[in-house]
Amino acid sequence: MPANNNSFDAIVVGTGISGGWAAKELTEKGLKTLVLDRGRMVEHGEYPTATLPLWELPYGGRPTQEDLKKQSVAQRGGVLSQATKHWFVNDIDHPYIEKKPFAWVRGYHVGGRSIMWGRQSYRWSPMDFEANAKDGVAVDWPIRYEELAPWYDRVESFIGVSGQAEGYEQLPDGKFLPPMELNCVELHLKQALADKMGRALTIGRTANLTAPLAHSPQRGTCQYRNLCWRGCPFGAYFSSNSSTLPAAEKTGNMTLRPNSIVYELIHDAKNDRASGVRVLDAETNEQLEFHAKVIFLCASTFGSTQILMNSVSSRFPDGFGNDSGELGCNVMDHHLGAGASAVAEGFDDKYYSGQRPNGIYIPRFVNIGKDKRDYLRGFGYQGGAGRSGWTRLLEDPTLGADLKTKAAEPGPWHMGLTGFGEVLPYHDNRVTLDRARKDKHGLPVLTFDAMLRENELKMRKDMAAEAATMLEAAGFKDVHEYDGGDVLGIGIHEMGTARMGRDPETSVLNAWNQVHACKNVYVTDGSCMTSSACQNPSLTYMALTARAADHAVQELKRMNL
Repeated sequence: MPANNNSFDAIVVGTGISGGWAAKELTEKGLKTLVLDRGRMVEHGEYPTATLPLWELPYGGRPTQEDLKKQSVAQRGGVLSQATKHWFVNDIDHPYIEKKPFAWVRGYHVGGRSIMWGRQSYRWSPMDFEANAKDGVAVDWPIRYEELAPWYDRVESFIGVSGQAEGYEQLPDGKFLPPMELNCVELHLKQALADKMGRALTIGRTANLTAPLAHSPQRGTCQYRNLCWRGCPFGAYFSSNSSTLPAAEKTGNMTLRPNSIVYELIHDAKNDRASGVRVLDAETNEQLEFHAKVIFLCASTFGSTQILMNSVSSRFPDGFGNDSGELGCNVMDHHLGAGASAVAEGFDDKYYSGQRPNGIYIPRFVNIGKDKRDYLRGFGYQGGAGRSGWTRLLEDPTLGADLKTKAAEPGPWHMGLTGFGEVLPYHDNRVTLDRARKDKHGLPVLTFDAMLRENELKMRKDMAAEAATMLEAAGFKDVHEYDGGDVLGIGIHEMGTARMGRDPETSVLNAWNQVHACKNVYVTDGSCMTSSACQNPSLTYMALTARAADHAVQELKRMNL
C-alpha cells in the first residue's frame, strides 16, 4: 500500500486492551487496517525500568515534588513511582475539569494501559448481564452471557489466563493455564471460609503465563518478579505490545501510526455514514484525514466518548450517535478502598518462593440466593497474605550487624482483603465536553460530574465489616477494618458513557457494539458497558471486541456497511 494512501478497509482508534484486539481480529480476517494511537511508539521490550532493582531507581523509587506537580492524578490512583512515571500523562498538558473528584488515570503511548493493567481476568456471569432488567435499573443489556461465552473462550485461549476451575455460578470458569499457588495462610483462610461460612476463595485469575503458548512463541512464562506495571520484557503477561499488535503485524495488513490524535469522526451526510476520521499529528500539528469502510473506536471509555462528543454535524448536533442523549452519561467505575487486615500467627516457620504477581479472589456472596441486603448488587474481594520484608526496617533505629540480622529475618504474616464493589449506572453521573478550555493541542477537555451514591455507600459498610468477619473466622489476630474513602476513577475501571442497549432512544450502541444511528462505527472499549458488575472488566472488553470485529467483517461481506 503506498505511503500516501489515506484509504483503508478499517480504522482502529487506540491500541490498548480493546484496540489491540480490534487490530488483530480485523487484520487476521483480511482487512487492510489503519491503527491510530495518540501517543508515542512503544515496541515490545522498550520498557526502560523493567529490570532495575529498587536501589538503582532515583529517590528510592519515590516520586519527586516535580513529579507530583505534573502527575498528581497518577499519584491519586496509587500508581506513580520512578519506575512507572513515564507511562502516565502530564496533567498540565492534558487537563480535565472535576466538578466532583474523579481520578482519570491515563497513559498515552502505543499499548495504552495494557502495559500497566492489573491483569485480573474474570468472566462476568449470567446474573451480571441480567441484573439491570431484574432490578429495574437503567436499561437492559442487549446480550446475555451465553452469547459472549464463545468469545471469552477465544480471548482466554489467546492471551493466556492462569486460574483454577472452581464451578462457581457467580464466577464462570474459563480456559485456564495452570493456576498460581496459594500460600499457607491463604490456604488456611480458604478452608476456614468453606467450613465456617460456606464462602469461596480462589487464586486470582490473571493474564500471566504459567505455561508456554504455542501460538505466541515470542512470549515467555512468568518469572515471578512482580514488576509487571513497569512492562514485561519476557512478554509473560498479556499486553497489546507483546501479543495482539505483533499478531496484527504478522498479517501484513496493519498500518500502525503513533502520535496521531483522532479528534473527530467525519460524517458523510449523503450516505448517512462515517467516512473516516480527522487526525492531529501530535508532533507536527498537521491535520490529516483518513478514510475507511468501518471504524472501531477503542480509545478508552472517556477517550472514545470525547471523540464522539467532539464530532458534531447537522445530523448529530449533540455529538456523533447521540440521538438518545445518553452519550457521556452513566459513568461507572468500581469503588474500592474498604476492607480489613489482620496478623496471621502460627505460620512463622513457613515462607514462599518468588514474588507472585497475583493475589486471591473471593467472589461475590451478597444478594445471591437467600442472602438479601439493603442495597443492590454486590462486591468481591482481592488481597493476599505475605510476610513483611526488609523495607519494614527503614525507620528502625538499629544499626550495624544487628540491623543486618533483623533484615535477614522475614517479618510477621499479614492478611488483607479489599472489596471491589459494583457501581450502578446513574444517568446523572456524567462527563461533558468543555469547549472553552483546551489542552496543549488546542482540543476541548472533559468535565467530570460523578460520585458514589446511597447504594454504594451502604455497600461499603458491608465491604469492611464482612472482610473483618472472615478474617476473624480464620482465627487471625489484630483485625482492623478500614475505609480509606473512595472517589470514582481510583479503581481505573471506568465504564459507561456510550452504553449498549436494545432501544436507540435510551442507548448509544446496539447488541453488536454498533452506533445505533451509524452502523459502520463500532465502540468496544469500556464506554460500551451497560452495567459494571464487580469483576475486573478488561476480559469482557476483549470478548466484546472480538465478537464485534467478527460481526463487522460479516456485515462488510454482505455489503451492509
